[in-house]
Amino acid sequence: MDLSDVVATAMFTGVVLYALFAGADFGSGFWDLTAGGPARGGRLRVLIDHSIGPVWEANHVWLIYILVFLWTAYPTAFAAIMTTLFIPMSLALLGIVLRGANFAFRKYSATMTQARLFGALFAGASLIAPFFFGTVVGAIASGRVPAQGYGDRVSSWLNPTSLLGGTLAVGTSAFLAGVFLTADAARSGDVRLAEYLRPRTLAVGVVTGAIAIAAIAPIRRDAPTLGSELLGRALPLIVLSAAAGVLTLALVFRRRFGWARVSALIAVAAIVIGWAVAQTPWILVDQMLIADAAGARSTLVALLVVVAIAAVTVLPALGYLFWLTQSEAWGHEEEPGVQDQRHTSGSSS
Repeated sequence: MDLSDVVATAMFTGVVLYALFAGADFGSGFWDLTAGGPARGGRLRVLIDHSIGPVWEANHVWLIYILVFLWTAYPTAFAAIMTTLFIPMSLALLGIVLRGANFAFRKYSATMTQARLFGALFAGASLIAPFFFGTVVGAIASGRVPAQGYGDRVSSWLNPTSLLGGTLAVGTSAFLAGVFLTADAARSGDVRLAEYLRPRTLAVGVVTGAIAIAAIAPIRRDAPTLGSELLGRALPLIVLSAAAGVLTLALVFRRRFGWARVSALIAVAAIVIGWAVAQTPWILVDQMLIADAAGARSTLVALLVVVAIAAVTVLPALGYLFWLTQSEAWGHEEEPGVQDQRHTSGSSS
C-alpha cells in the first residue's frame, strides 16, 4: 500500500467515527423535533439533553481532524472541494453553529415560548448539518467536483446522488439516535419512554432501509463509477450493512436494546466504509486519484506521527468521557410536563 493510501485510510477513519458519533448526535434533533408538546415530549427532551449534553462538542473533534487532514495531505483536492461545494459546506457548518447555540439557549430559556423557539431551531439545525454533508459526499462520489475546482456551484450538489446522500445521512442519523436513546431510557429504568421510542425507532429504520435499497438504481444511472463498484468489490460491505440493519431491527423489536446499539453501529460503519471502498482509488471520483492529490512525502509522514500521538493522548480521554456519560443515571420520577417546564424555564426560577 502506498503512503498516500495509508494517510487516506487514517483520514477516512475519522469520517467513519464522525458518521457514527456525530451522526447519533445529529439524529437526536429528529427526535426532539417530533417529541410533541411539553406534556408528551418533556421526558424525551430531558433524555436527549442528558445523552448528548456532555459530548455534543467533543464529537466535532472528528470533523476538525478530517478537514485538517484533507487540507494538509491532499491540498489540491481540498481546494477543489471547497471551491465547488462552497454552498453546501457553508450550510452544513451554519447548521452546526445554529445547533450548538440554540441547544444552549433552550436550556436556559426564561419562558416556555423562548424554549420552544430555541428548541425548534436546535432540532432543525440538527437535520440541516447531516443533510448537506450528505450532499457533499454525493457530489464527490458522482464525479461532479473537477480536479481544478470551480465546478458548477448548484448542480454539483443538487442532483440525484447528492440528494439521496443527504436523505440517507439524515435517516441513518435518526435511526442511530433512536436506538441509542431507546437503550438509554431502558437502562435508566424508564420503561414507558423506552416503549414510546421503540416502535418509532423501528419505523425510522424500516423507512431508511427502504430508501437505501431504492437508491441503488438512480445512483447507478447518475454515478456509474460509484454504482458499479458498490455492487462489485464493495458488495460484501453493503450486504454486511443490510444484515446488521435487519439484526438491529430484530433486537429492538425483542427489546435487546444494548446489543442493538452494537449492530446499529456496525450497519452504519459498514455502509460508510463500503462507499470508501467503492470510491477507491479516486479521491475525487473520475477526476483525481488519491496518489496524484497527495502532498509531499515528509508531510504525509508527519501526519501519521501526529495520528499516533493523538491515538495515545486524545482517544483515551474521549473514551473516558463517553464512559462517564453511559455510567450516569438520569432522573425521570416527575411527570413529563413538570420536567419539561423545569427544564425549559429553569433560569426564571
